[in-house]
Amino acid sequence: MAGKIVILTGAGLSAESGLGTFRDEDGLWARHRIEDVATPQGFARNPQLVHDFYNARRVQAADASLNPAHLALAQLQEHWPDEVVIVTQNVDGLHEKAGAQALHMHGELSRARCAACDATWQAPPQMTPQTPCPACHSPAARPDVVWFGEIPYHMDQIADHLADCSLFAAIGTSGQVYPAAGFVQEARAAGASTIEINLEITDVSRAFDSRRIGPASQAVPDWVASLLA
Repeated sequence: MAGKIVILTGAGLSAESGLGTFRDEDGLWARHRIEDVATPQGFARNPQLVHDFYNARRVQAADASLNPAHLALAQLQEHWPDEVVIVTQNVDGLHEKAGAQALHMHGELSRARCAACDATWQAPPQMTPQTPCPACHSPAARPDVVWFGEIPYHMDQIADHLADCSLFAAIGTSGQVYPAAGFVQEARAAGASTIEINLEITDVSRAFDSRRIGPASQAVPDWVASLLA
C-alpha cells in the first residue's frame, strides 16, 4: 500500500499526556462555560477571564509530555514513502514537539493574534487585555485559537489533501464538531480508505471502513507499525 495519508487528530490523542478535552468531567474546561472562554462574544464580555484561561492552558501544554501516539505519527510522517498530512484540532503543539509537522485548523496556544489588525506572533507565557500588538501597538492581543463560531484555518488546503488521499484516519476525535466531522465523507467521496482510532465507538464510527478501539498510546503505535511493516 502507498499513497497520501491524511490524519485528523483530536483531543483524545493528547488525553494521555494530561491534556483534557472540554467533555471531561474535571480539569480546566469543567470550571468554565464554553460560551465564556471559547467564543468571540465571551472575549468581548470578559477578556481578562479568557486570557487567564488560556494562560493556564499555555502553561499546561508547555509542561505536557509526549505520549507514544505523538511519537508514532512523527515516525509515520518520516518513514512513509508518500506524503503524510497531519491535520489537528489540537492547539497544544505536541505534534511539533514529537518532530512532526501539522496543519493547525484550530490555531496554536503558543501563538497570539491581534484582534485589531490580525497580525500574529509568538505568544508570551502570560497575556492580559493590555498586551500590545507588536505590529499596530493596539492593546488587542488574543490567543491565536479558533473559537466556536469562527472559521477554522487552512480549510482550502485541507480540502485539497482530502481530495487526493489514499487513506484517511481520524484519531481521538468525537466526530461531533463540523467541519472536521465531515472530513470522512469528503475522503470517501474521493475514493480513500478510512479508519477511525478512538477510545470508544463514536456517533460517526459507521462512516468509516474500519476502526481500532483503545487508548491512543497503544492503538496508534500498533496501527503505524502495521502500515510500516
